[in-house]
Amino acid sequence: MKLNGRVLYLTESATDLRRQLDGESIDARDDDKHFAVNTDAMISGQACTLGYTPEILGPHFLKNFKEVVCEDDVRRGGYQVIVGGDAYGSGSSREVAVVAHQGAGIELVIADSFQRIFQENMVYSGLPFTTDRSVLDALLQGEDVDLEALAQALPDFFRSVAEKGGLLPFGTELMNGSFVPTYDIHKLQRPLNAVEKVIAQQVYRGRHEVDGVENVEAGDQVLCRAGFRGMHEYTAGMVIDLYKNAYGDAPIENPDLVACFEDHFVLINEPTVPDDVKSKRLLPAQRLAEEMVQACREYGVTLHGPGRDAPAGVCHRLVVEDYALPGTVLCLTDSHSPTAGVLNAFAFGVGSTAMAFALRTGLIPVTVPKVVRVLVEGDAGEVVSPKDLILHLIGDPYFKEEQWREGPTDTCVIQFGGSGLDQWNVDELSVLTNMTVEGGLMTGLVEPCDAIRNFLLNRDSTIDVESLLVYPDADASYVRTLTLNLAQVPLTVASPGDSRYRKPLAECEEVVIHNVVIASCTGGSYADLKAAAAVLEGRELAAGVRLTVTPSSEAVAEQAEAEGLLHVFRRVGAVISPPGCGSCIGNGPGVPLPGEVTASTTNRNFDRRMGSPGPVWLVSPAVAAASAVTGRLVDPRCL
Repeated sequence: MKLNGRVLYLTESATDLRRQLDGESIDARDDDKHFAVNTDAMISGQACTLGYTPEILGPHFLKNFKEVVCEDDVRRGGYQVIVGGDAYGSGSSREVAVVAHQGAGIELVIADSFQRIFQENMVYSGLPFTTDRSVLDALLQGEDVDLEALAQALPDFFRSVAEKGGLLPFGTELMNGSFVPTYDIHKLQRPLNAVEKVIAQQVYRGRHEVDGVENVEAGDQVLCRAGFRGMHEYTAGMVIDLYKNAYGDAPIENPDLVACFEDHFVLINEPTVPDDVKSKRLLPAQRLAEEMVQACREYGVTLHGPGRDAPAGVCHRLVVEDYALPGTVLCLTDSHSPTAGVLNAFAFGVGSTAMAFALRTGLIPVTVPKVVRVLVEGDAGEVVSPKDLILHLIGDPYFKEEQWREGPTDTCVIQFGGSGLDQWNVDELSVLTNMTVEGGLMTGLVEPCDAIRNFLLNRDSTIDVESLLVYPDADASYVRTLTLNLAQVPLTVASPGDSRYRKPLAECEEVVIHNVVIASCTGGSYADLKAAAAVLEGRELAAGVRLTVTPSSEAVAEQAEAEGLLHVFRRVGAVISPPGCGSCIGNGPGVPLPGEVTASTTNRNFDRRMGSPGPVWLVSPAVAAASAVTGRLVDPRCL
């Protein structure tokens, strides 16, 4: 590759970014780059409804980024290389973010570090990337850079995929019986932590071989048996299109371990959703949803959704309610798949190509992560919530700055343990695993505890829970062990822009709030609704404050109705919607109106993610309810 086009530097300065888009050539190699350019910024939730091909998505690449990029600026600007900073590709697992790069003419991505899902999607989609800034210097000096050499620098499995022409052709060879592991399946036994144990027992050794190995280590790249695979409307169409192009009418492997979820678009047509949202998103969203419905019929896959054969709700909540089991490996085409790690499983998000591969083979590639053990101790005092804890944790410099990282393809997870977890149930603990991805991590896994046992036995009294639970060996190793005393964790919020922008609530109590959202896979469980209702009981909303409540599943809604929680919300004038993803992705009630500041129990507060440019603060359910009562961010104890 020679540099025949232009280089676009995603500078922290919006002015310098606009200068480039206006045609000025600047050398910004040493300028600060925008931290964590996220996939919502690369391709918005609204643009994702339009389709999944380069021609459709290219003009929308980076539209509204830093409020200075206009539609088709990048493609028309003739940019060939894009340069970002740390944590490039944060957020959603949407592989269309990679497709949007390609559609805008980008041939090479250079950044200081990449987030795991986005990096995997580049590998599997064939978009060259590097963290080596000398490559940019060489291009600017007119040298011809060998992009294939960049692929050769990748770990063994990634390199093997590139040599085979992509992950899906690799899958064809695997199914034809020509698979030879690129990883060592004969490593000697050693003490393993819980994460390593779960991965090791699911490693694929080859056809006619029993799954499982004695040992895996951080950095290994292996194929694992997938215990569950899932998709939703945003992604299923692209997955099935890739599947058919690669594998024709070949059957899905173990279709009983696959489900689709109609959850991301089901609330767009609710009465309180702004008309401009409906006009832009409803019809294309319905087309994407219909693609998923047809695929479920064709392949015999279970379909969850309103009026469907299986219950409605947010996919991550439903996976916990119906599918996840300890010791299994789970994947969905959504970044918040780590939710299921609350049940002692290894659960993570993947892109569309990886899912198409998993549907055909029943396997999923895993880069064995580094493991940080977080031991939670002390008494939360019925004040500090898991949301406070995880915002406090991922905002710590160790995670925010990815100090655990040594190489460009490193991954990391948190293994949660400690007696402090015993005061919370699975609803509450799932917030911890769900939001690990917001800290740039692959997933989170909760060590065996009574909350898991009680939840699973309530789900199925016949299950032998203890035989499934995976415990860490006493002398297992970790890249770091952190002990957190809940008595020393402040009530914590995330300021607008990124979930890692943590602040103690006490420093933010002058922030005026107009819009409050209690919803999502992170903030719409029964425990979340109960915590919010306890604050609202006997009180009224502040003048001019809107409150939206969205239960995360039908089961949650039914329980909340039966126990009077929804009555509390109705009495204060809240909008209560059916279960679904809703405003978290800008697709439902609670979308901020012009000029509003939002307090939300959701997990992600990227600019414009909720469908408009207003600032979004992430808070716990109790703080959200107190903010609705006072009209500002506030400690619920002050009430």
